Amino acid sequence: MQKKLTETECYPPAEDTIFFANHIQNEKGKYALDIGTGTGYLAKVLSPNFELVATTDINQNALREAHLLIENCICCDSADALSVKFDLVICNMPYLPSDKITDVAVDGLDGGLLIPLKIIKSAKNITKKGGKLLFLTSSLANYKELLRQTELMGFETRIIARKKLFFEELILVQAIKK
Repeated sequence: MQKKLTETECYPPAEDTIFFANHIQNEKGKYALDIGTGTGYLAKVLSPNFELVATTDINQNALREAHLLIENCICCDSADALSVKFDLVICNMPYLPSDKITDVAVDGLDGGLLIPLKIIKSAKNITKKGGKLLFLTSSLANYKELLRQTELMGFETRIIARKKLFFEELILVQAIKK
């Protein structure tokens, strides 16, 4: 059983992170943002193909670790402190259904919707028109409703990759801002 995290700890890259990384390594553009970066692994994957890659996280200890890989680390909730428009925003967000947050890295509340929708709403404000938001969710979450709500926020969504695990299926979503 995997250890639950406190607000001061962060997970090392795991199977979901590697799956996500394999699908973003060829993304290109001027500005990219990794919301909830954790260790900074995904941001580092983007670095060679972007002029600027920034990260955010609410966990200061995670940002210290991420700063070993990436320069522009910002402590804030989602992307709320930012005003720059990004070509690409990525997020391996907390998506698992939960009644309360006992593990900040995975608990998404309310069918796995509440925290992801908060993050997507924040990302909407800093994603340029025609820009791309890529996020990971799970078959354990109410992912169909998540896609529907994301579309109501002004994105065109589609599932671009899936990966079956023993107990769930990881779902990578692309959302283009209209």
